[in-house]
Amino acid sequence: MAVKIEQRITGFQLVDEVPSAQRTAAEATPAPVQMDETLQRPETLFGVTYKIKSPLFEHALYVTINDILLNAGTPHEQRRPFEIFINSKGMEHFQWIVALTRIMSAVFRKGGDCTFLVEELKAVFDPRGGYLKRGGVYMPSLVAEIGAVLERHLTAIGLLEGHELDAQQRRMLAEKWAVYQASQDAASVEPGEGFPPGAQLCGKCQTQAVVQLEGCATCLNCGYSRCG
Repeated sequence: MAVKIEQRITGFQLVDEVPSAQRTAAEATPAPVQMDETLQRPETLFGVTYKIKSPLFEHALYVTINDILLNAGTPHEQRRPFEIFINSKGMEHFQWIVALTRIMSAVFRKGGDCTFLVEELKAVFDPRGGYLKRGGVYMPSLVAEIGAVLERHLTAIGLLEGHELDAQQRRMLAEKWAVYQASQDAASVEPGEGFPPGAQLCGKCQTQAVVQLEGCATCLNCGYSRCG
């Protein structure tokens, strides 16, 4: 509603229309803590250790990723990776492993999106050739498997979305396995626990699980087929 001023204005004052109780509560609520280089390392962190056993190397690698919990007990609570360590009995890779973990830890502590590290590491290929893990999953290099471990960890803490098959996809794969076993008189093997001898590498899921099924190359791990 318009108000007509009959007299000359000699002064003014700003009035806060927000109730004092609401203003006090807002001022008392601290701003969410963000991940950046100024954040000091707490005395205790949450850590998980993953084992990597490559057929190319005698000794296993143990990858430990420590997380920091930001804004605990608030709606802004978030778990973020803070540092990474890789240990092994073998010393032949000591220099590049130390360099890699220091760079990755620095990226973690800098804040922002660190998920790009997964694709960067998984894209590294060993000129001597990669290897097949148990279950037929192809790894192009040891660095790529470190990237796969990081992907697994970031998925577990909620920074990446998982790639689990839904019920319809699992049902479709079970049907393909049944058709293949019936056509080959193959022993009953559950998907993911092993694939038929002679299976080829799938270009989509990088698993040695592609077989000829009803005249078409079909992956028994992810369901991909060249025939659509």
